[in-house]
Amino acid sequence: MTKQVVPSRDVDRQAGFPLWLLPVALLMWPAAAQAEAFGDLESPFRAALESGNFGFALALIFLAGVGTSLTPCVYPMIAITVSVFGARQTETRLEGMMLSTSFVLGIAALFTPLGLTAAMTGGVFGAALASPYVLVGLSVLFLALAASMFGAFDLDLPSGLKNRLAMAGGAGLRGAFVLGLVSALIAAPCTGPVLGFLLTWVGTTGSVVFGGLSLFVYALGLGLLFWLVGTFSVSLPKSGYWLEWIKSVFGIVMVVAAIYYVRALIPGLQDLFQHTDVFLGAAAAALVLGLALGAVHLSFHGASTAVRVRKGLGIALAVTGTMGIVGYLEALPPGAKLRWMEDYDAARELAKTSGKPLMVDFGASWCGACGELDRNTFSDPRVVREGQRFINVRIDLSPGEDTPEKREVLASYEQRGLPLVVLHNPEGAISARITSFVPPERMLELMRAVQ
Repeated sequence: MTKQVVPSRDVDRQAGFPLWLLPVALLMWPAAAQAEAFGDLESPFRAALESGNFGFALALIFLAGVGTSLTPCVYPMIAITVSVFGARQTETRLEGMMLSTSFVLGIAALFTPLGLTAAMTGGVFGAALASPYVLVGLSVLFLALAASMFGAFDLDLPSGLKNRLAMAGGAGLRGAFVLGLVSALIAAPCTGPVLGFLLTWVGTTGSVVFGGLSLFVYALGLGLLFWLVGTFSVSLPKSGYWLEWIKSVFGIVMVVAAIYYVRALIPGLQDLFQHTDVFLGAAAAALVLGLALGAVHLSFHGASTAVRVRKGLGIALAVTGTMGIVGYLEALPPGAKLRWMEDYDAARELAKTSGKPLMVDFGASWCGACGELDRNTFSDPRVVREGQRFINVRIDLSPGEDTPEKREVLASYEQRGLPLVVLHNPEGAISARITSFVPPERMLELMRAVQ
């Protein structure tokens, strides 16, 4: 009997996007804790997504929303906006809280449909990410957004439109809701880049519920400071250079994202990544040195040539270090590899003549769950040992490796998405199909059952 292992929700088509929320927190943490904390967070994050437990992912999205509220085109308008919808002029705290809540729900009313739309068209993202042209296009887009974060140019709405939007609404809960809706538009120059990231990632999940919920949670994070000021009359610190630091953090994250999307298209890049303590230490050192040089706290505006060069070098080192840490997390430990054939027909024939079971692994560089299987399951020493009695063949559908012949093999298993691992017994019959991430223990059970 064929054993079918399926995901509890349709979240198995990750493109690695969650990694870009982690560096946001990473770059804000004390340097001494960065490398270790990154490693501690990444695995639970991916596991949460692939098991259907989205709590950790949503917490990071919430933090991304809070981080966006600290950017120069959002933070300075918080106190003024709260005064406009009247939360500070209320007689009771409950009334102020109701007005503030209505304002935040107005922000959410703009963003949540975007998440629903991206998720509903999510199937397009998974297929599109197999195209080198799409990957290069995304990379160029993220580089452009990063340039705007570093101040190369400003993304802004026309001043006349912003003034008209600011006059929208009126008194009461309705006015606060409408003002929240239009404030989200006014803040577009700083929310746009983050939304670009988030919507691309949400699109790869294909989960409509998670798509809408993630953008709703992002809106709550963006509106948190508005809510606190309006409800409790909190006085916020004055604007300063630290607002530009937030933009630099997002800029670094976007450059890393641009490289990540095309990593499989750059010859030799993935071969540089190693899962060793020395490599991790070097990557962490580059990140710390880049931050110390001024990747975040220095500015390109009104600075001397020496300062601009120093910040540029700091950004390069911070990006190199962060990308190195990501590469470390994706690389397999030394010696923790199964021996894979590449010719499917030859592997099937060898399994038939030798009387051995056959394991067929379909994967791609854009498939996050496939990478998770590589890093956490196929690298497990117990799985490697058990795999020695199998004939193992890997069919790579990464950009540049995808061919019509390989797609025909995938179609022969009546499967469209990835990942897919198929276990055949020595007679050639299918014993198990795996269509989501499974931990090493579960993989061992399935492999040992094939006799």
